[in-house]
Amino acid sequence: MNTLTYKGFIGSVSFSEEDDVFFGKIEGINGLVNYEGESVAELKEAFHEAVDSYLEFCKDNGIEPLKTYSGNLNVRITPETHRKIALLAAKAGISINAFIRRALDHAVAL
Repeated sequence: MNTLTYKGFIGSVSFSEEDDVFFGKIEGINGLVNYEGESVAELKEAFHEAVDSYLEFCKDNGIEPLKTYSGNLNVRITPETHRKIALLAAKAGISINAFIRRALDHAVAL
């Protein structure tokens, strides 16, 4: 997926052939904020304006701008992968959750 970034926010980028317009939404927020433009330059400008307006709205209304996450995540994997993780976790002397947490922490640190 193509994305835009501004002030730490990520925005999606899509194109509607029917409407001949680029459009997107701000990702990772507790709400829905869309933007659009007829060119890449217009889309970028609309995204920046959308982020700035959203931040101002949040400030004025005492709202946390970033989406909150529970920290719980269900992931479907194959039984074979599950078995491999269980064996590796046992070898390391840690739980499967701790093993997966370490692996994910490593992956997002890159």
